[in-house]
Amino acid sequence: FELLQYPKPNDTTLPQFVVGVKNGFLPRMDPLVELPSKFSALDNLLHKMPIYKADGSQGLLATGDFGEAVHKELPLLDVSGVEDSRLISALFRDYTFAASAYLLEPCDLNYRKTGDYGLGRKVLPKNISIPLWKLAEKINGKPFMEYALSYALYNWARIDPKGPLDYENIRLIRTFEGGKSEHGFVVTHVTMVAHTGDMVSAVHHVLQSVEKKDIKGLLSAFSELLSVTRRINDEMETMWLRSNPQDYIKFRTFIMGIKNQPMFPEGVIYEGVSDKPQAFRGESGANDSIIPTLDNLLELTERMPRNPLTEILKDFRTYRPQGHSEYVNWVEKKAKYLRVREFAMTDPETALLYLALLDQVREFRLRHWLFTKSYIIAHTTHPVATGGSPIVTWLPNQLGAVLDTMIETCKII
Repeated sequence: FELLQYPKPNDTTLPQFVVGVKNGFLPRMDPLVELPSKFSALDNLLHKMPIYKADGSQGLLATGDFGEAVHKELPLLDVSGVEDSRLISALFRDYTFAASAYLLEPCDLNYRKTGDYGLGRKVLPKNISIPLWKLAEKINGKPFMEYALSYALYNWARIDPKGPLDYENIRLIRTFEGGKSEHGFVVTHVTMVAHTGDMVSAVHHVLQSVEKKDIKGLLSAFSELLSVTRRINDEMETMWLRSNPQDYIKFRTFIMGIKNQPMFPEGVIYEGVSDKPQAFRGESGANDSIIPTLDNLLELTERMPRNPLTEILKDFRTYRPQGHSEYVNWVEKKAKYLRVREFAMTDPETALLYLALLDQVREFRLRHWLFTKSYIIAHTTHPVATGGSPIVTWLPNQLGAVLDTMIETCKII
């Protein structure tokens, strides 16, 4: 728990993604917005990249000129000596944006013309692949766009630096399409995660209460956790207003992955790094740590059906910051050791609150499934989600496990 109350929030020698009661699953410090002059070529290229730039004019991706610009304008920059964790995180974010835009630009152009993604580029040039690979090693991540480390949780800035972390005070640092719906899509994820400091605190109180066999303490802790999960679900519900379902397809192409995607049947060669084709999952909200933490705390994870879909779920959980993985795994082991579910069932009130928490997980997963149907299935026949999972069956697999556990819990109560 000492890590959760991180004593040196401004220390840039330590990772940005360390789970804490103040920041939750957000970075400890606000993301770095501007790169040092040494990396101005990368910064300038990304400013020109979006389909619609900040001033509303068309950018390189609108005309299919990004790939050529990468070869002409981006030198091979040395990142080996970078030690500042904010700069490492910002560079990783920016190189993943460049990598995804480069590899998937042909797919976006083809989709706009024909409704089919076609094939992506087979080789990631060394001026992107080498620094990206080195940066990934520095943060113990994968050299491809991720949810927390790239597209969402390290891609925002406060409009008023001293203002609150709410929707009206957040802008994006990098975009692909650049429209209002992309802004709404990403920022809503950020505002949801902005509540996770309180969630981390409540999870600790739950584990502490169970460890002490304190049923009144658990009642209070469950109530605390229920309150914050409801706030997160309420924030999630605003997605419908902030991001038009019809617009999602306009930027979805660029958050696709390499693994299990027909656009990359042979993987991608990282030039200057390896002659062996690489394959990584794409950016996905399934990489968020909110629901995995609740799954583990409520001992839902071990109740997931043993099938290939659950194996995909486990693989998704390797695509997140190391600090998130360590925390989520710790919660799983601690909850299982303490038998949180068993202790909660010993009292009618805590059992009801346990059931209410399961219902919040159900609500979250159901809404995610409704998003999938409205934002994706209604607008494309492409059968694979951005992360490489099968769209139609993957989410119902997890939702079914929650419903089964709720039914079982009702029988006990």
